[in-house]
Amino acid sequence: MNKAFTREPDGEARDDDDTLSPALQLPPGSRNYITPAGHARLLEEQDFLIREERPRIVDVVAWAASNGDRSENGDYLYGKKRLREIDRRIRFLNKRLENAQVVDPTLQGDNEQVFFGATVTLSWDGGEETVYSIVGIDEADASRGRISWISPLARALIKARAGDSIRFQTPAGTREIDILEVRYIPLE
Repeated sequence: MNKAFTREPDGEARDDDDTLSPALQLPPGSRNYITPAGHARLLEEQDFLIREERPRIVDVVAWAASNGDRSENGDYLYGKKRLREIDRRIRFLNKRLENAQVVDPTLQGDNEQVFFGATVTLSWDGGEETVYSIVGIDEADASRGRISWISPLARALIKARAGDSIRFQTPAGTREIDILEVRYIPLE
């Protein structure tokens, strides 16, 4: 049977939203909110894969196929696998960009409430201060202080105002969060 009609092993990820980790799945019926900088990064990645990476791998696969026996040809086998990965990522990016709704946080003005795109300064239990920006799921990076708008912390912060205190349930127990400042600044 031709390999084009065989099923990929279960260990390989597919482009279905069902196979994504829960942190990357959009809630049913919701939009894919994203900042202008996040949207630009996804477009840049898609363009790189389509214009540079995929053609380069296609050339490697064509060269490897011309060498004869493909069954033990590492360049050919790896190249085909890499092409599947690139195509899967391109399909994923196409789907995310199709459903993307770009929200520019700078257009919020002097809004005192926390919404998508807000950069919030918090005080945990009256002690340590941290700064988080609420961004789209494709641009979340906790190490850079960017949390997804669907994360539990972001959901707890939505609609709160500077000066508010909220209770937040963590795995370590309930914590008190004081919202010190809400800003809407351009994100890079």
